[in-house]
Amino acid sequence: MNLELRHKLPFVSALVVHQGGSVELKPVLIDTGSASTVLSADVVEAVGISPRPEDVINKLRGIGGTEVVYMRVMDRLAVGEASVSNFEVEIGGMDYGFEIQGILGMDFLRQTGAVISLKDLTVQFG
Repeated sequence: MNLELRHKLPFVSALVVHQGGSVELKPVLIDTGSASTVLSADVVEAVGISPRPEDVINKLRGIGGTEVVYMRVMDRLAVGEASVSNFEVEIGGMDYGFEIQGILGMDFLRQTGAVISLKDLTVQFG
């Protein structure tokens, strides 16, 4: 699968399936520096995902600062031919100063056996 460079960073598109609905997320950053996968709250709302009173709120910390997120288990998260069922993601506002609808973190990349070629600007899944 080809990577698209935006802001000199590697992006792909992803598909989220949850409780009978699906939504495509684009652009989604491939981030080996992120332990977890994060999805945009605005985008996943299309498949009925929204915060609940019983949600545990966490804070992500990174180079861009902190972000408040809550957790959900997706029925399926797919990128190209790679797909993971019952996959836990973090959901947040994702206000980073440029368009981004998700971050594929090391949890997804390792589980799918991703091999990233920066020379060829591709990602393959094992």
